[in-house]
Amino acid sequence: MAQIKLQNIAHSYNPDATDSKYALKPFDMTWVDGGRYAILGPSGCGKSTMLNIMSGIVKPSEGRLLFDGDDVTDKSTSERNIAQVFQFPVIYGTMTVHDNLAFPLVCRGYDKSFIESKVNEVAEALSLEGLLSQSAKKLTADQKQLISLGRGLVRDNVAAVLMDEPLTVIDPDLKFRLRRKLKEINQKYKSTLIYVTHDQNEAMTFAENIIVMDDGEIVQIGSPAELFERPKTTFVGYFIGAPAMNLFDCDAVGSNAIKFGNVEISTKTDLSAIKNKRLKLGIRSEYLQLVKSAGKNTIHANIESVDDWGNHKLITANFEGSNIKIKVKREVEVPTEKIYLKFPAQNCCVYENEMLIS
Repeated sequence: MAQIKLQNIAHSYNPDATDSKYALKPFDMTWVDGGRYAILGPSGCGKSTMLNIMSGIVKPSEGRLLFDGDDVTDKSTSERNIAQVFQFPVIYGTMTVHDNLAFPLVCRGYDKSFIESKVNEVAEALSLEGLLSQSAKKLTADQKQLISLGRGLVRDNVAAVLMDEPLTVIDPDLKFRLRRKLKEINQKYKSTLIYVTHDQNEAMTFAENIIVMDDGEIVQIGSPAELFERPKTTFVGYFIGAPAMNLFDCDAVGSNAIKFGNVEISTKTDLSAIKNKRLKLGIRSEYLQLVKSAGKNTIHANIESVDDWGNHKLITANFEGSNIKIKVKREVEVPTEKIYLKFPAQNCCVYENEMLIS
């Protein structure tokens, strides 16, 4: 394991062009030894580029990469002592499952008894015990990916295990169990796990800290709760959550109040320095409250649809041209035409130029 520091790292795949665009814009970051991270963002945002820079597959155009203070920027992948698991299985089809799992340890000259112990331990963790003697080429795609994942986990002394969308070919139930296993492995061995995904559910259920990326830059780093409760940008609010955060154009009308349509909404945000500027109000669908009558921080909206999602209902309403999504428990009785919605002040986020006003 190792502390990994990226110092003023940036990368362009066309560094000689005068109008070259960064695939990864300049940034600094430290990955704590033993941490469990997810890099989350849409396709093309720079997630895999960041991972490949850490592994040595890509050399950054700018900056330095340090493992426990040692500059590894110019070192090869093999010199960095990392394990990498790719989106699609990387295994030896001519070998058995056992030999595939053992191969990284055999190459490094480990004792046979240690190899057997580690192979059996990883096979049990990934439910591969019954397949150890089988040829890898005869297995299903998800079984092959389990082997690929096991080859990354069998070495418990690596600086980090880097995973680039490793569960893409695995069915949803097995994905859930594997994420749980990875968390157990992280807690047991204190391995630094860095997991790239575009799936917010994977990131939120796996990581202690999530790095959200957009267009080559890091837009927020935080725990799942922090990203959900206080998105620092409207992009994060939109990208995290199902449905996305409700976002409405509004105006500042007081030291902590905004005007949404013809209604004044109080917030916990200090707006005294930005009166009369166009802003955005953000609130999660989970925090909007159905109430029976008008009152403070309350709007009267028209119901457009009510969808039953099994464990909850999703209401779509309209208020002065703005669509609003509201999540309520399945047993809640929903009026047929109009509803009163309360905006709790503590759950209101206010954005200026798409950035959260803290």
